[in-house]
Amino acid sequence: MAVFSMTGYAAVQGPLEGADAQGGGMLGLELRSVNSRFLDLSLRLPDELRQAEPALRELIARQLKRGKVELRASLESAGNQTPAAPSARTLEQLRQLQLAVQAQLPGAAPLTVGEVLRMSEPATRPAPQLQAQVLQLARQALQELSNARQREGERLADLLRERAVGLHALAQQAAPLVPLLVEQQKKRFLERWAEAMALSNSGASTQAAQERALTEATAFAIRIDVAEELGRLGSHLQEVQALLSGGGELGKRLDFLIQELHREANTLGSKSATLELTRISVDMKVLIEQMREQVQNIE
Repeated sequence: MAVFSMTGYAAVQGPLEGADAQGGGMLGLELRSVNSRFLDLSLRLPDELRQAEPALRELIARQLKRGKVELRASLESAGNQTPAAPSARTLEQLRQLQLAVQAQLPGAAPLTVGEVLRMSEPATRPAPQLQAQVLQLARQALQELSNARQREGERLADLLRERAVGLHALAQQAAPLVPLLVEQQKKRFLERWAEAMALSNSGASTQAAQERALTEATAFAIRIDVAEELGRLGSHLQEVQALLSGGGELGKRLDFLIQELHREANTLGSKSATLELTRISVDMKVLIEQMREQVQNIE
């Protein structure tokens, strides 16, 4: 499966079905989405399309799982389309209605020409036909949005793979430093204890002092040992690569893994006993933060 971003845009347009030969208008849909923890739908529809809102929400929710999604729909009439003249029967009905209103409200203003035309205008098309057309156009827009989100998702996946490779390389740099550091520290402890015993007048034996030095060195080695952290970090990186290869809805799982990677890098930094390990820890945190920014946009 592919990796999908939550960022995308699509716009589609089509002629209104049943339009006359002079061009009866156009129906347009615009879909845009950005990142969000959950699916957040916002629909802006003209009054003629209000009845289609539940079906549109259901259609979008079936295809998109996360993201802040906004749908805008518009109905545009042809520029050269002139309103049809009201029939004599319609005009008479409006006149009777006006007389009835003025009988009850003598101060009521008479109808204007624009109000008469608007009130006498028949419905341009049946609601079911218009709803079917907007749903068909919405499917087309969703497909284009999905394609855009897939292209962006693949780009994000490539960036994450690149940074995962960088983290793995840093972990490989850190692994051989710890045994060398432990060995150096053991020698340093022994040297210091030897110097202390040479200057001391105590009766402690050289063997006991050496054992005490080795105990201190061992305790220090335990404190600075980052083998477990490096092992867990490598395991998390393998899982990241597996998720990216599998695709699908993986944003939340990747977000959890990024938190775990950051925790291991923090522990590595806190246990660091050399400038080189500190530098590696800082470089890891930089890469992990870059990964976090990318993961926020993955569905």
